[in-house]
Amino acid sequence: MKLFNSLTRNKEEFVPIVEGQVSMYNCGPTVYNFIHVGNARPLVTFDTLRRYFIYKGYDVNFVLNFTDIDDKLINKAKEENITVKEVADRYIEAFKEDAGALHIYDYNTVNPKATDYISQMVDFIKALQEMDAAYEVDGNVYFSIESAKDYGKLSKKNIDELVSGSRIDINEDKRNPLDFVLWKKEKPGEPSWDSPWGKGRPGWHIECSVMAKALLGETIDIHSGGEDLQFPHHENEIAQSETLSGKPFANYWLHNGMLFVDNQKMSKSLGNFFTLREIQEEYDMEVLRFFLLSAHYRKPINFSREIMDQNKNGLQRLYGAKKNLEFILKKELAQTLDNDYIVINEIDKFKKDFEDSMDDDLNTADALAAMFDMVKYTNSNFSEESSRETVEYAYNILMELAKVLGILTKREEIIDEEIQKLIEERNDARKNKDFAKSDKIRDDLLEKGIVLEDTRDGVKWKRI
Repeated sequence: MKLFNSLTRNKEEFVPIVEGQVSMYNCGPTVYNFIHVGNARPLVTFDTLRRYFIYKGYDVNFVLNFTDIDDKLINKAKEENITVKEVADRYIEAFKEDAGALHIYDYNTVNPKATDYISQMVDFIKALQEMDAAYEVDGNVYFSIESAKDYGKLSKKNIDELVSGSRIDINEDKRNPLDFVLWKKEKPGEPSWDSPWGKGRPGWHIECSVMAKALLGETIDIHSGGEDLQFPHHENEIAQSETLSGKPFANYWLHNGMLFVDNQKMSKSLGNFFTLREIQEEYDMEVLRFFLLSAHYRKPINFSREIMDQNKNGLQRLYGAKKNLEFILKKELAQTLDNDYIVINEIDKFKKDFEDSMDDDLNTADALAAMFDMVKYTNSNFSEESSRETVEYAYNILMELAKVLGILTKREEIIDEEIQKLIEERNDARKNKDFAKSDKIRDDLLEKGIVLEDTRDGVKWKRI
């Protein structure tokens, strides 16, 4: 598998630090508000990469952090006259709901909170200070970029360009305009923690370095996030982490392209800023996930209602093929046929096209094209004349590939009247001692999310 490494600007063969294992750190949200559609892109992109590694047999340790102390949270708390922790707790829960709707929590995800690692951050900063890589000015501690090797190697900017960049804070306390804060002196009314430099709180950049080191080690396989994080956030993470350890911080840096709304940069002032909760009023989140996978992750992608409607229709085509295969499998089919090997070979070709696309820098757009080619084939060639072996094989491959992309997760909807009718049929089957039919009805309902419970008062059911 090859991945485009932002550090080298080349596609490189992925070789994990530990054979069979992958460590991934994805920059998570600053939890002061609901996440927006732009936030969803790195979530879906790098969750899909995680899924594909699992598909290929890797054991993946996936970390997505919460920044729960920051100026934005402090300002929000002041606006609402509540504590910073109350702000963070509210939006962490909201994030988990929204990310869950995107299927980010289908696999184990570790969500460290910055405030749980303050003591490790203090130790990290003290160690940098002892190396003369950090210095204190009136309770604030700054990292000296002159102590960093190859500062700017990720963003590929030279020092002069960085100094003149608009994102650099001008501060007379700094020895160099590029030096960045590691520890901020306490301000009245703000959360603070004890430190050798007095009460204060950590800077933003130090948080991810410390959490990644604590949970994944001094060198990790993959660090990911949106391309807007390359500078200064990821650049500064590299500087402080590699200065302290003398080792590479991450072997592969992956960044997704930006998301535009109606071909414009998303902005509240333009009225084209949408949270996931607003989008959910019109679209299922599986449609949004499908849309975000419809383009290569490194390319810009444009969000609009027209494009979302197109992707909704595309997803429905895949669901249609899934239901068609399920319908055929309910019929009486021959177990095998003489030409089964030809059909299975065709399905295997589609599977290989899918894998080749994913192996080429996570090309989900081409992977989806391979799935559409496959369902076109199954729709045209499978019927009640097909063998059970081939139909089951195609169905299992379709669902296996869909799981990699996190789609086709919904069960077939079933209404209450249909449930009651099936329960009556099951009762009749049991009276006639047709236990095979009774068990099949129970299992079919379970697949649709309906659990039956036999009680003294009769059969009760509930949705799961």
